Amino acid sequence: MELDALMLSRIQFGLTTAFHIMFPTMTIGTALFLAFLEGAWLKTGNEVYRRLYHYWVRLFALAFGIGVVSGVVLTFEFGLNWSGYSNFIGDVLGPLIGYEVLTAFFLEAGFIGIMLFGERRVGPKLHFFATCMVALGTTFSAFWILAANSWMQTPAGYEISAQGYAVPVDWMAVIFNPSFPYRLAHMVNASLVSSAFVIAAISAWCVLKNVERETMMKSLKLALLMAAITAPLQAFLGDQHGLNTLEYQPIKIAAIEGHWETVSEAPLVLFAWPDMEEAKNYYEVSIPYLGSLILTHSLDGTLIGLDTVSAEDRPYVPLVFFAFRIMAGLGFLMIGMAFLGQWLRHKKRLETSQWYLKLLIMVGPAGLVATIAGWITTEAGRQPWVVYEVLRTKDAVTPSLDTSTVAISLIAVSLVYLIILLVFLKVGSRMVAQGPQPAGGAV
Repeated sequence: MELDALMLSRIQFGLTTAFHIMFPTMTIGTALFLAFLEGAWLKTGNEVYRRLYHYWVRLFALAFGIGVVSGVVLTFEFGLNWSGYSNFIGDVLGPLIGYEVLTAFFLEAGFIGIMLFGERRVGPKLHFFATCMVALGTTFSAFWILAANSWMQTPAGYEISAQGYAVPVDWMAVIFNPSFPYRLAHMVNASLVSSAFVIAAISAWCVLKNVERETMMKSLKLALLMAAITAPLQAFLGDQHGLNTLEYQPIKIAAIEGHWETVSEAPLVLFAWPDMEEAKNYYEVSIPYLGSLILTHSLDGTLIGLDTVSAEDRPYVPLVFFAFRIMAGLGFLMIGMAFLGQWLRHKKRLETSQWYLKLLIMVGPAGLVATIAGWITTEAGRQPWVVYEVLRTKDAVTPSLDTSTVAISLIAVSLVYLIILLVFLKVGSRMVAQGPQPAGGAV
């Protein structure tokens, strides 16, 4: 694998996107959690909900700010590293990003100041409305970004102009392309799952350290209830997404499953070592018929193999294969942890089960890691296309890009993001350790 300008640009874009995606993932779910907390306080008058709101809104603000800053880098990379992509997709991508700014960003920017600093100035009901608008804005952002990215996976509603660019002819088909509903639902719910486990992990730490123990137990129970609902739902949504991918991107499914040849009554490959040169798996461990049952919902279904396309049209199978298993494995781990938490709560042993609370702290980042692994599966599985079966990745990179320039840029971005991450962890850990403020404290 040659580390030329194309490969380095892909690594840099992958790094920046993987870093950035953690923060919108946290803010989407946390914003909805905050709206619930403030709504519960207004309805019940229970000050515990208000104190929890004040506690979590500070961490939300920190993640929101870093998410905005880290996302700006991506727009520069579109123009600097991927001018071929920008030229080809500009008439499609530009308006979609513009819609995100006009709806999501303006909504967030218009109300986040009230949400963070205006509780004593606007009254509780208007403040709750501001919180809901910020939560709606984060969801709108996911809507438009997923519409753009889904179009790259399953392009529709366009034609190629005489100049060789993609031109929209049906905006409804562009936005609601075949994979968009499945990917939007899967991503938004992933944000809820990820946020639930981050909140549960921090709450468990506070309980173990006796930091506002009773208040944080309430937070823990709410987070585990959120996880118990959303984690199993994610498995269902993932299944529906998989069926859609099988229909529109069968080669991606072949890479995920490690099927080099078209096969009926396909097994589920639990583990293997895919070899790109030999086009075969080593050390394969599989369960007969289960792959066919999961993907086609029948025991004798047929799955297309990687051998149906030339070697140059195949994704890098090992990356796709293992990224998917990391995502799926963490998903089942989170489902088990969520159900175990509900069982301990039912038995009134949640607060005293220190082993579970410690395990929950370790599992806290699992949702974020699973989200990144899922993104790698989706994007790497689409290769060698940046717009599936329309524009190749090698044709999307800036032609005059110098390898040494990209290398320097990659090192600089990596260092800056590392510093930002360390600052986030340092500041965030201080906020966590402070615990909820006394009733009546400022947001």
